[in-house]
Formats: sequence, structure tokens, C-alpha cells
Amino acid sequence: MNWANLTTYSRILLIPVVIGCYFSAMESAHLLAAILFTLASLTDWLDGYLARRLHQTSDFGAFLDPVADKLLVTGVLIMLVTVYPALLIATAIIISRELAVSALREWMASRGQRDRVAVAYSGKLKTTVQMIAIIALLLASPDYPEWILQAGYILISVAAALSIWSMLHYFRNARIVLLDKEEDR
Repeated sequence: MNWANLTTYSRILLIPVVIGCYFSAMESAHLLAAILFTLASLTDWLDGYLARRLHQTSDFGAFLDPVADKLLVTGVLIMLVTVYPALLIATAIIISRELAVSALREWMASRGQRDRVAVAYSGKLKTTVQMIAIIALLLASPDYPEWILQAGYILISVAAALSIWSMLHYFRNARIVLLDKEEDR
């Protein structure tokens, strides 16, 4: 076990803590849930940094990192849909994109082409907007201004649109690779 993988595990372990905190009767529960989610989100950057800096990259870490990201985002989005049903369509788009891109990466890996669908700028932008949206939605409560909730709704809609855009980008790259291979035959 190395520091990078421990950081990734911490992201997974924070999921039930964020959800439990959000639904607790504690004072400032929404604020604490938003802070914990922010910390969990930052471990996505930290585990990659530690793996490179400490020369602890591994195939297992490369597998576990995106799984942890998807578990964190889908778990918290599903929880938020129970509170804000209007998030259902954006959540369905985001989760469907995650499944489709994961399947595409697996399929491309089976063809020795995984690098052709590696994380791109469009995916990073989607992730950043998505995380900020979720933080705003977790923070929203009667104790805070209404604009925080509205910002969360707007940003999650933008994240859903970016999800579609980035998914199309990945599928286009995969199609180009496959068409090139057919031409080589």
C-alpha cells in the first residue's frame, strides 16, 4: 500500500461520511458535507500528484482512481436527487456518460488503444464544473442565500452539457482510431 492509493481509498471512505453528514441533524450539516466533499474531490488531484512525485504509480492505482471518482460523484448526485428531484435529468446524463466512457475505455484497452481515449481537457473541465456544482448543491440550505442553490442548478446543467460534449469527443477519437485501423488493412 502506498500514499497515493491510500489517498484514493480515503476518497471512497468519505462517500458515506458526506452522505451521513448531509442527512444528519447536526448544526451546519450542509456546510460540513460540502467541506468533506471538497476534501474528497481534492484527493483526486492529490493522489495523482503523490503517485508522480513519490514514484508510486501503479496499474492498480490507475484503475482505482477513476473508480473512486465515479463512486464519489454518482453516490452524492443520487443522494442530491432525493432532495432536489429537478436534478434527475442532469444526474442521469452525467451518470450515463460516466458509464459509456468507462465502457469505451475498457473496449479501447482491449484493442491496445486505451491511450487514444485518455482523459482530455473536455473531461477535466466537466469534472471541475461538476464538482463545484455539487459543492454548491450540498451547501444550499435555508440558512444560506438562495443564489447558492440556483448556482448549483445552473452549474450542474452546464456539467451535464459538458458531459455530453466530452463523451462525444472521446467517441470521436475512438472512431478515428478504428477508421485508421480499417484503412491500414
